[in-house]
Amino acid sequence: MTQSTLLTAICHCGATRIELPRAPEEARTCNCSFCHRTGAVWAYFDPAEVTIATQAQDRVYSASGGMNQHHFCGHCGGNTHGDSPDWASAYNADGTPKGEAGVVPKKRIFAVNMRMVDGFDLAALPTEAMDGRNNW
Repeated sequence: MTQSTLLTAICHCGATRIELPRAPEEARTCNCSFCHRTGAVWAYFDPAEVTIATQAQDRVYSASGGMNQHHFCGHCGGNTHGDSPDWASAYNADGTPKGEAGVVPKKRIFAVNMRMVDGFDLAALPTEAMDGRNNW
């Protein structure tokens, strides 16, 4: 799925808005203890590509000492985005390393919950399941 129009991810109350440069070509879901509960569909972007237009009382949660950060709207609680090391550059979706095991990538990646984009057809977006429950 390729689309060149700007997309905007908006939390439920509209206080947090994230502008995306394009529609993603793929997304991922994760079954880790956190993502399983939120049900997010994550699309990944280089941090320089994304603009946080408005962000009301951003709340951040991290179970990893800040390495992986989940962001929420401080008004409605919507899980809007996250940022973390670019794990996909070093590990496959099943957790096996692409190269040396134990590597923590230096480059960070920005994840946007595509469930926050009104009118976006998630069913048409190729989505890969990651096994975060057993691998990280």
